[in-house]
Amino acid sequence: MTKKLTGKARRDSLLIWLKESKTPLTGTELAEKAKVSRQAIVQDISLLKAQNYPIIATSNGYLYMKAENKHTDFRRVIACKHEGKETKEELYTIVDYGATVEDVIIEHPIYGDLKASVMVSSRADVDQFVKKIEEKNAPYLLELTDGIHNHTIVANEEWKLNQAYEALKEKGFIVEQ
Repeated sequence: MTKKLTGKARRDSLLIWLKESKTPLTGTELAEKAKVSRQAIVQDISLLKAQNYPIIATSNGYLYMKAENKHTDFRRVIACKHEGKETKEELYTIVDYGATVEDVIIEHPIYGDLKASVMVSSRADVDQFVKKIEEKNAPYLLELTDGIHNHTIVANEEWKLNQAYEALKEKGFIVEQ
């Protein structure tokens, strides 16, 4: 029987597990590995984030943002507008050009900018993201702003961002100035 980890040792283990994983790890998976509750993992992740570890929560679980995962060579924030039912087509369009959708950002009238991690890089990622939204019957953030929202998109080559942007523009998803 594996001994239950506590405090700093558990957080150190979480960092190792997240750094070694090539895919997101859910709170439940981490809780089972650490032999604690999922809520204990949520608290540990919050403490690690407060110590500036680059951990993000995605719809698929927690990710440690290694430099090679960031695709920071080229980054662009794009302004989009559409209805929630068109989200899958919007995201497919971006990932089909080899870009990653890092997040969605809306401007809330009370809270200001609200930003949520999306982290989709393939059609399979998009399908899983949309499925979770539907299973939880959760609204898309764009529903709070009549469809207007921003995405941060990243890629290892600028032409991928340019082509994704042009394809979105052709489909009427881009907000023009």
